Amino acid sequence: MRLTLAAVAVVALTVLPAMLSAYWVKVWLAAVIYTVAASGVALLYARLGLVSLAQVALTGVGGWVCLRVAHATGAPFEVAMLAGASATAAVGVIVGLPALRMRGLYLALVTLMAAASFTIVVTAVQFPNGGEGFSGYGFNPRPMPRPLLAQSDEALLRYAVVVALLGYGLIAWHLKQAPGRAWAMIRRSEAVAMSAGIDVVLYKCWAFALSGFLAGMAGSLLAATLGTLDARSFPASESILLFALTVVGGAFSPLGQVVSGVLYRVVPALLDTIGIDGNLSFIIFGAALLQALITAPRGVAGQLFDAVERVRQKRSAALTSRNPR
Repeated sequence: MRLTLAAVAVVALTVLPAMLSAYWVKVWLAAVIYTVAASGVALLYARLGLVSLAQVALTGVGGWVCLRVAHATGAPFEVAMLAGASATAAVGVIVGLPALRMRGLYLALVTLMAAASFTIVVTAVQFPNGGEGFSGYGFNPRPMPRPLLAQSDEALLRYAVVVALLGYGLIAWHLKQAPGRAWAMIRRSEAVAMSAGIDVVLYKCWAFALSGFLAGMAGSLLAATLGTLDARSFPASESILLFALTVVGGAFSPLGQVVSGVLYRVVPALLDTIGIDGNLSFIIFGAALLQALITAPRGVAGQLFDAVERVRQKRSAALTSRNPR
């Protein structure tokens, strides 16, 4: 698993930016950004069995705060991103409060309504673009400066990959510590977890905060990529699509979230490039989701790992038969 993720990261950092055209650099940059957002969805679903349909909206929250801090203070991008991610973590806890009493379809509906509410609010307030007042919106927009280390699209792609790796590292650290053990027990049974002395409320809120933090990082990267954001980029329906593709890619492994990011942004662009309507991807994604739910609960990543394991076992058996003791 770690070797696979390391190989993907090396390719993304070295090979991709040098080989791709300007258009495809932008496409892969978007895929990496939404891979970060998908990792937050996967955390909730794989570790706690919770369905959140507000992740794209939380990405918008992170982008809004990052833009506001950058325009208001002139702080470096890293500071603005940390502010955006921290604020989104707090909003993520608020969105996740219903999870203390709800699960399944009811929680999904509540988080979806929260996503729709964000779209309404941000349409009225608008995203900051260097203007005056609380919202920072004006009629003479100024793009937010990019990170000093990533002024070009190619450099920003490498920068985003590094941020994604830091996000995965943050998740991995949590899974090895007390939160990971608590989440595993809560997923099995909340009653058993409570009887074992685990603070279920605390650790559920913790998970939503971490998921929101990752969404805020993704939103900040998106703001850096585009320079400004628009409310139309964060419809509630996109949160549903991102969750579905997280399930298709595989919520239980980092490679699965990489696959979900590729499906989310690269596949529609590829269809458009070869002359096929990119909206056809929704039909493909729907069929893939049914296949994942019925036959492959670990998603595409799980199927890939199973295939590699079968090949390894066959090779091992062949070597054993050639060299019997």
